[in-house]
Amino acid sequence: MARPPRFDTDQILDTAVQLAASAGPTGVSMSAVAQAIGAPSGSMYHRFPGRTALLAEVWLRTVERFQEGYFAALRSAPDPRPAARAAARHVVSWSRAHPQEASLLLYGAEEFGRADWSEEHKERADLGNQRLFDSLGSLAKGLGAASPQDHERITLALIDLPLSLVRRHLRAGQPLPPHAEDLTEECAAALLASAQPVAAGTGKGSLPDVAYRPSPS
Repeated sequence: MARPPRFDTDQILDTAVQLAASAGPTGVSMSAVAQAIGAPSGSMYHRFPGRTALLAEVWLRTVERFQEGYFAALRSAPDPRPAARAAARHVVSWSRAHPQEASLLLYGAEEFGRADWSEEHKERADLGNQRLFDSLGSLAKGLGAASPQDHERITLALIDLPLSLVRRHLRAGQPLPPHAEDLTEECAAALLASAQPVAAGTGKGSLPDVAYRPSPS
């Protein structure tokens, strides 16, 4: 009977996340991860063909875990306004619960070697991005977003503002303050206070093709 592997894939990726959080993407290598978990360097290649695949998996697993809760927040209420506030709040609450992963996401996919990823990894990232565009587009439509200013307001409320709060504290090596979620939700509510939800099927508030195009992840 074959002996079960001593380290599973999640353990390897968890260790890579820790290295990325402390030293950035450049701190993640096959040998560094192997050394950190006490495994032979050669055993890493049974799970990942090389460093590029390891970096891709580290990034994608982290993004997908964050997005799972973000999408759930966007679907949490039939009224798009409380759903939007919940999504903004999720950015902070998830970062509080997962500070190492949040620190990792302060970098970009390009810094995790996206240009050299396999087509399978790139497609996985693109599908996640498209799902994000579609979800934000549906929310914007429900809020009656009809102008570039409306779209900027939604992006600011749901992405830029909560991320800026998280970034400031994490990069200073500080824990998020206890009021961070409440403050983020209050700011999102204030930004969206003038939004007029649109009933389904009215055809109003459609987004232009260029809306919600963050940098590739």
